[in-house]
Formats: sequence, C-alpha cells, structure tokens
Amino acid sequence: MTTRRALIPLVALLAGSWTLIACARAPEAAAVSALSKWTAGTHYQLVPAPQPTNVAAGKVEVSEVFWYGCGHCYALDPALEMWKTTKPSYVEFVRVPVIWGPVHRQHAKLYYTLQALHRPELHSKVFHAIHQEGLALSARDEVEAREMQFAFLNREGVTEAQFNAAYDSMTVASNVLRAEDLTKKLAVSSVPVMVVNGKYMTSVSEAGAEGKLFALINDLAASEKGR
Repeated sequence: MTTRRALIPLVALLAGSWTLIACARAPEAAAVSALSKWTAGTHYQLVPAPQPTNVAAGKVEVSEVFWYGCGHCYALDPALEMWKTTKPSYVEFVRVPVIWGPVHRQHAKLYYTLQALHRPELHSKVFHAIHQEGLALSARDEVEAREMQFAFLNREGVTEAQFNAAYDSMTVASNVLRAEDLTKKLAVSSVPVMVVNGKYMTSVSEAGAEGKLFALINDLAASEKGR
C-alpha cells in the first residue's frame, strides 16, 4: 500500500516528467504555430524528395532558384536583396541558377564565375546588363558566349587572367553540375522559386504577393528551426 508520504516525491517526480515532456514538445508546437496561417499545396509545396543542405547545425538554408534571363527574377531581385539584410540570423541564403538548356548553363557558369572571383556585387549588374542594356551574355556558340561574358566582366575590372582562372576552375564546373542536378531533383518548372531547407518550395504567385513571400519564407524557416 502506498502511503501519503511516499506519494509526495512520486507526484513531484511525475510533475518533473511532464515539465520535461512539455519542454521537449515546445519547439514542435512553435513550428506548427509558425505555419498556421499558410496552407500546404496552396501557399507552398512539399518537395517530394527533400534535398540535403550544406549548413551548420542550428541553421536553415533558403535558396533562390533563378535565371538571369528571367524578367520575374530580375523584378524580384531588389526585394530579395533587401530581405537579406533583415532575414533571421539563423537563415543561410544561397542562389542556385536553374539549368534547363545551353543558355541557362552559360548563365549559370557566369554566376559561379562571379562567386569564384569573389565579386558578388556584380550579380545585380548582370541582371541590369541583360534586361536594361540588351546584352544577352549568352549565345548559340559557347566560345561566343565566353567572349561576351569576359567583355562584360572586363569592363568591371576583371582581367583576362582572372577571368580564365575562375571560368575554367573545377569549382565552377562542379557547381554548374550540382545546379543542373538540383534543377532535375526539385523538378523546377518555373523561376524564381524559393526552397526552404530542401523541403519546401514557394513563389510570389503561390504566396500571394511579394511581401507575403518573404513572410512565408521566414515562417517556413522558423518551422524548421523549431524542429
């Protein structure tokens, strides 16, 4: 027979256990709360085959799949750059150029060349050159495309030696292959599209508006951070 004296520590033990359970479930509850105002299948899609990310523990990766030749990507870019200055500190942002064909591959190579040159500020200038100056920065012939891209970067202070070293590097080549593989695995059919932690995909049209897109991205990221 259990006495009243023995019940006291037992109740205390059970209370402590419930506290631990509540604490353990708190992040999960926070994750659900963050997405309560959004609907899967309407505002965002679940990636059928979630993709691994390359971020440290406690971080959440947010990727933009884009194409330099896309007018919608060009229009979104300023707002995306602004969001980068206010995004949660645990969000790691990366860009992935879509690759559907030769022209996209040429633009992807240009993007990764900028990264290899450590000239990320030229990203917006590529958009401007294509959409405002009428420079295609791509061609049917790979040699011609290379010459066009070098001419553009040369006017921005990149020497021929610097360009060749970056453009022909294994890093750029492997990044292009990875982007092409990711395009296929995510089954990207339009751009720009945002991918959160390799699990969720969304866009301006799905979110409902540009401002809503970034609110949704933050909530999706928070849901992943809370897991």
